[in-house]
Amino acid sequence: MGRPGAGTHDLNPRDSTPGPSPVELALLTSVFVVSACGLVYELAAGALASYLLGDSVLQFSTVIGAYLFAMGVGSYLSRFLERQLSAHFLRIELLVALAGGGMPLALFVAHAAMPGSFRFVLYALVTLVGILVGLEIPLVMRMLKKNVALKDLVSQVLTFDYLGALAVSIAFPLLLVPQLGLARTGLLFGLMNAAVALWALWLFRQALRHVKSHALACAATLALLTGGMVWAEHITTWAEDKLYQDHAVIALTTPYQRIVVTNAPGEGRLGLRLFLNGNLQFAQRDEYRYHEALVHPVMAAFAEQGTPKKVAVLGGGDGMAVREILKYPGVESVTLIELDPAMTKLFTDEPMLSALNAHALSSPTLKIVNTDAFGWLEHSDEVFDVLVVDFPDPTNFSIGKLFTNSFYALLDQHLSASGYAVIQTTSPLVARKSFWTVVHTIESVGLTATPYHAHVPSFGEWGFVIASRRPYRLPTQLPEGLRFLNAKSLPLLFDFPQDMDKVPTEINRLSNQVLVTTYEDEWGRVAK
Repeated sequence: MGRPGAGTHDLNPRDSTPGPSPVELALLTSVFVVSACGLVYELAAGALASYLLGDSVLQFSTVIGAYLFAMGVGSYLSRFLERQLSAHFLRIELLVALAGGGMPLALFVAHAAMPGSFRFVLYALVTLVGILVGLEIPLVMRMLKKNVALKDLVSQVLTFDYLGALAVSIAFPLLLVPQLGLARTGLLFGLMNAAVALWALWLFRQALRHVKSHALACAATLALLTGGMVWAEHITTWAEDKLYQDHAVIALTTPYQRIVVTNAPGEGRLGLRLFLNGNLQFAQRDEYRYHEALVHPVMAAFAEQGTPKKVAVLGGGDGMAVREILKYPGVESVTLIELDPAMTKLFTDEPMLSALNAHALSSPTLKIVNTDAFGWLEHSDEVFDVLVVDFPDPTNFSIGKLFTNSFYALLDQHLSASGYAVIQTTSPLVARKSFWTVVHTIESVGLTATPYHAHVPSFGEWGFVIASRRPYRLPTQLPEGLRFLNAKSLPLLFDFPQDMDKVPTEINRLSNQVLVTTYEDEWGRVAK
């Protein structure tokens, strides 16, 4: 039965001395750790949902909302745990360690093995972990309450709680994810939860029943999580191979995105393919069609009146657009604005990738600036003959701002009087309304918009828009050695059949971002 009163609280009255006792300090330190762990699981679930499902604002909002609701449920349920609080706390820490620490890895596997059920698995795990995390702090407060005055108890516990959240909110994007990746970050913090359980086992060993069983549970949990740390890369590689249907030769998570490069060698295969947050960016077999169509209609048109000397590429960290630009020998400088330094480093240093861009990112003509393109345009005073805008599709609001009238007004300020800008603009066939939204948004800032399209087998029919202060004129000559375009076929790109022709749309503004919603709706219908 244990000693009389054991379990109603687990602090020894003899520890009630002026200032925090060792047990109190141990529990408050545990609050810091469990708070940090809880926030990591929340951030990891939100980040994975945005990587795998797109629309970061929607995914983060719904995941965090579900997580906080589940924490509320857990806090309510804590009232039903009355005796042996230290034993309950220890068990909950072990469950949080397994469920929370293993959640990112489990989500990777679930998305690859049963993509149709991924959302169910996501929210089931988020709810489970949220309930368990919601149980932790109320239990600690009840374990402390008989030795600490209420006002001191609340202030101390919340102080350590918020400090843990602050530490993780800074470390998660800047240190943890870039160095460990999402799966290992989750497992590391699972080990920290397990360590808290082990600490509780030692701290309350005299008040606990079945100490050996608890010790075995701690050992088993630590072993499972350690094994997960060792095998995490193998498991995520298997999951991504299954998801992308090819072997993932490079997979890394940066503060900005998930970068995966797959390889399918052999005649007629796609070869190397780049995915950002699960979205295909290019396939080695046909990327030349996309990049020739993106770059040469504007570069060659400007070259008819004189060589474009200053060129900028916004996005396009893979260097393929820069490769095409450097086919014009008179170009004096190219500025590449790419948010993610991991992208430019990867396509500069990795031999199989730098070979694809013909080592363009190592050209002495090129200057690489790793920063946000919107902010760079706001603060730079440079003017360019040609601006090549090669951002990913507007799958979320952070990318959608780069397709707004505010962005195009900034673009106009950096365009020379006779210059051209070209913007990749999703599929006019699949996402017809999205495509024409971009066209009309460009026109809304006073620029002339000239839309065109090209067929890229990996993507299907793909669209582009030329923006300029004067009417666009087709060039009569293109560089030698192009594989897709020539002067005869170029005019065909500017002809739109009925199913891709102009439709009325709203203007995409920072204040509404209608393009993101429209894009998600149109591509979502295709996914179904």
